[in-house]
Amino acid sequence: MTTPLKKIVIVGGGAGGLELATQLGKKLGRGKKAKVTLVDRNHSHLWKPLLHEVATGSLDEGVDALSYLAHARNHGFQFQLGSVMDINRESKTITLAELRDEKGELLVPERKLAYDTLVMALGSTSNDFNTPGVKEHCIFLDNPH
Repeated sequence: MTTPLKKIVIVGGGAGGLELATQLGKKLGRGKKAKVTLVDRNHSHLWKPLLHEVATGSLDEGVDALSYLAHARNHGFQFQLGSVMDINRESKTITLAELRDEKGELLVPERKLAYDTLVMALGSTSNDFNTPGVKEHCIFLDNPH
């Protein structure tokens, strides 16, 4: 009888979450020692220190962004597109919101992912230091796309 693989779920595909998924995928996923899954609400990762190059037109986000799905295939982990709606610590599951297209058509229904280990790698948030006018006129680095 084989022991089921440990399920490691990482929520957040920023620099920390992506690096963790990559390393665990290479060390555990490829060797079938664990099932590693990265969850993010975006299809791709763009390293935030490069955003000034996107803004000036010297970097094309569509070309230079890293596809989570392709990266997952190359590094021994799985990728799930979605936003976390709920975490149930008792049943060790997270619930991902349904995905709809721009017309509102359902693409993927709400779904649950089971985990043995859950890593929340959601990153940081911008701070406007209560500077007048910033909230109304600024697009923060961590705004949803």
